[in-house]
Amino acid sequence: MLSAKSAEVIEATLPVVGAAIGDITPRFYDRLFAAHPALLRDLFNRGNQANGTQREALAGSIAAFATALIAHPDQRPDAMLARIAHKHVSVGITDAQYAIVHEHLFAAIVEVLGEAVTPEVAAAWDEVYWLMANALIAVEGRLRAEAAAGGDPAGLWRPYTVVTRYQETEAVTTFVVRPADGGPLPASRPGQYVSVRVELADGAHQIRQYSLSGGADGALRFSVKREPGGEVSGHLHDHLRTGDTVELAPPLGDVSLAEGDGPVLLASAGIGNTPMTAMLDHLATAGSTRRIVSVHGDRDQLSHAFRADLEQLTAKLPDAVAHVFYERPLGEWPAERTGLVDLSTIEVPAGTTAYLCGPLPFLKSVREQLLAAGVRAADIHYEVFGPDLWLV
Repeated sequence: MLSAKSAEVIEATLPVVGAAIGDITPRFYDRLFAAHPALLRDLFNRGNQANGTQREALAGSIAAFATALIAHPDQRPDAMLARIAHKHVSVGITDAQYAIVHEHLFAAIVEVLGEAVTPEVAAAWDEVYWLMANALIAVEGRLRAEAAAGGDPAGLWRPYTVVTRYQETEAVTTFVVRPADGGPLPASRPGQYVSVRVELADGAHQIRQYSLSGGADGALRFSVKREPGGEVSGHLHDHLRTGDTVELAPPLGDVSLAEGDGPVLLASAGIGNTPMTAMLDHLATAGSTRRIVSVHGDRDQLSHAFRADLEQLTAKLPDAVAHVFYERPLGEWPAERTGLVDLSTIEVPAGTTAYLCGPLPFLKSVREQLLAAGVRAADIHYEVFGPDLWLV
């Protein structure tokens, strides 16, 4: 792990670098895209670059990794690395690109901090960077090998044919797809996502991740919420029809339903119930006898995607219960609960393993409620759509 000499330097300079990293990351990305414009055009999410969330996520991950090395010098933050690695593999990050990132990131650091970046400081942060990069390269190599062994070819992208599509709500569409080559489906676990790559009107290739939303006969099923100004979600809603072909990467994601017989709590808000629906579908298909508590929060009944799935799947399970919270329930339909998700009104079984998905404020609130209910921190797993800003 981090050498003793570098650890001293990192501990002394982390506050300075952390305070400046909000200035460093914009310069880094400006330099990177000026030198390699194809990365913005065909790899990075242009929407997240425009709104700044990807820059925040990079800053948070670097600072969190360095902090973890200082706090626990003999341990590696594998959970954080696994999450990043899954995202990298899902969009096609290559090993060679780590050297490109290093070049422009360290140039940006020198631009912002100037003479404060002495040779000693540069060497220490260089050590941190390559510790993180090499660990990610190793994890990503294993993930690619697993994807190939699970039925996908060595290449990341594979054409799929749309078997059918249907509306869940006005804003959410589900697509059912099969491999266009007639080959087997890739291996997947309930809770994982697929990356979808499309060519937009300007010729750019943009990639987005969408959670698998349940089982389908010899096919993959993923669901897409149309986001305001969303380049890819709008394109899929408006242009991807039955019989069309679309490129997908194999299912990935570090948050998936673990096997076992202990109680499970699935908590979601909005379109965050997509992976939870897949988990519930898996449990129902397996005839699980586990104690299952589903909790979902939404704006109202019409915006609640997979409402019927939640009712039907819960009814199939012998020891399952569902609780739904609507912020502004429509009067013609009875609402079980009104307002935001409040776990204090719900029995959380002892020994629960919890899976969460939704906006970051929801995740933080529900995690605090679960801890207060006695759920161990190690038993709370979360998935967030878009860049993971939990560490920021």
